[in-house]
Amino acid sequence: MITKLETTFLAHGGLLKPLVITESSKRQKLLEQFETALRITLTQRQLCDLELLLNGGFSPLEGFMDENTYQSVVNDARLTDGTVWPIPIVLDVDDISNYKEGTILLLCDAYNEPYALFTITSIYQPDKKKEAKKVYDTTDTDHFGVRQLFDATGKYYLGGKIEGLKEIPHYDFTDFRLTPTELRKVFKKFGWEKVIGFQTRNPLHRAHYTLIKDAAKTYEAKILLHPSVGQTKDGDIDYITRTRCYIHLYNNYMQDFGMLSLLPLAMRMAGPREAVLHAIIRKNYGCTHFIVGRDHASPGKDRLGKPYYGEYDAHDFLKSCEKELAITPVLFKEMVYVKEKKQYLPINKVNKKHTILKISGTQVRERLLNNEPLPDWLSFPEIIDELRENAGRKKKKGVTIFFTGLPSSGKSTLAKMLLYKLTEIQEREISLLDGDVIRSNLSKGLGFSREDRYTNITRLGFVANEITKHKGIAICAAIAPYADARTYNRNLISPNGHYIEIYLSTPLEVCIKRDVKGLYRKAKKNKLKGMTGIDDPYETPTNPAITINTAKKTPKECINQIISYLIEKQILSQKSIKLIQYQNPDQAAGALPRLLHKYQHAVDL
Repeated sequence: MITKLETTFLAHGGLLKPLVITESSKRQKLLEQFETALRITLTQRQLCDLELLLNGGFSPLEGFMDENTYQSVVNDARLTDGTVWPIPIVLDVDDISNYKEGTILLLCDAYNEPYALFTITSIYQPDKKKEAKKVYDTTDTDHFGVRQLFDATGKYYLGGKIEGLKEIPHYDFTDFRLTPTELRKVFKKFGWEKVIGFQTRNPLHRAHYTLIKDAAKTYEAKILLHPSVGQTKDGDIDYITRTRCYIHLYNNYMQDFGMLSLLPLAMRMAGPREAVLHAIIRKNYGCTHFIVGRDHASPGKDRLGKPYYGEYDAHDFLKSCEKELAITPVLFKEMVYVKEKKQYLPINKVNKKHTILKISGTQVRERLLNNEPLPDWLSFPEIIDELRENAGRKKKKGVTIFFTGLPSSGKSTLAKMLLYKLTEIQEREISLLDGDVIRSNLSKGLGFSREDRYTNITRLGFVANEITKHKGIAICAAIAPYADARTYNRNLISPNGHYIEIYLSTPLEVCIKRDVKGLYRKAKKNKLKGMTGIDDPYETPTNPAITINTAKKTPKECINQIISYLIEKQILSQKSIKLIQYQNPDQAAGALPRLLHKYQHAVDL
């Protein structure tokens, strides 16, 4: 028999399966029983996934996917019982030597705090190329989700059920962090029978405000403004600034037709498949409808300017699942501002007599950085003020420049030259972290096994991250032969500042001929093992910011190429550009003069 409460829950998305053990005595007994169990420290993405498993946001999942479920989701966007589910939710690891089926693990955060027990029922190695092609419809590593899959996801997946020991706590914006159960109770208390969920990872301007207000009026419903505040795409505005913008919007403009709650979702940017996942999550959170706009959950365009997905592919895929999902898609076209009507309209309602006013994202960023006015029709003054403050903070953003390549490829030489050039042309404090110096001090005692080399490079990354967090510049020069260690550093540092990987692609035969430090001669003479480039392979970077072959360019040309990149990405200031132009009018290589002209108004990010 279905109870009255269950009937309410069914009306707001179906029955939940929160996985946190509610009985305190049982939780305590399990903690004591498994206190010495193996522990896994979860990444931020894994922690977001765990939170949505624990609170029911990922219902009907009861844990991380086993191999059969994973294969079914990848191939058919369905669980093994036929239920629609488009994205793999897996626990990835790099080393499985300590695990076997039946092993019970404690899942912990970075502070070793346990939140769940996990019983392994499946250990498997995925075909990542297949997963990328099926889930993201591309294997292009410029795609955010594909790059995360290939570079930041472990080699093996663990499947099994979880038992939640406690909910994952948050100490910021606590008034706006409601679980699915809590939101459903709020909707019931307020008598909201129709609730439209709105997903976003960006600040909301007038276009989106018009969209959600029109949706509320059309469907005679309330709006749940439900932004993702877990991991999003590189380059997105930080969640703190975005949340402040959402709060301004909620407090000043939408209390009469909606509410705000934050979603701890790590986005994959999987376009159509992710749109369906977002709809399932909103159903679990109690929504009856879900808004899908143009190019939903897309990472944008590839390096050739081609979109990864069609503008309305997400509409079509979600519409095809509508009956099974039991949530109504609210499909919107692009919203544009019409000068004559002084309002936003869907693009399909604009005629030839209308004048559409536009301003690009790049223009908005430049005006914010330069404290220039923005048109009133674009956004709300409170949000513009918040974004200006954020732009001001970005002016002091730190930088890590990481040189990697074979011994004698030119890393230390270019790092030193760049140190002195940047000292001339900008004001940040600079630290040079050379591999040999790090090994003599911070990593003294480490050998040259794969494990020790990994540790050496991640220690270097830790120091560089601290420098970057405190708005300085860290110039690193190390062989860093292994991709996993370099990826670890990228993921560690990128959220705190600019991370620029420079791969010196100088051929091995040139490096051996140079042999600046005698490493190749010593290795050959003493038959040493672990010599990078000889018997220990160097794993070539797949997505460096800059690639330089020092056999084909002079050191000055190499430095100018790096400086050009820093200008192009607006990391150097207007003052810096003028100084370069004054001191080195004839030394700029290639595109530098054009960049100086193009970015004459650039300021520090």
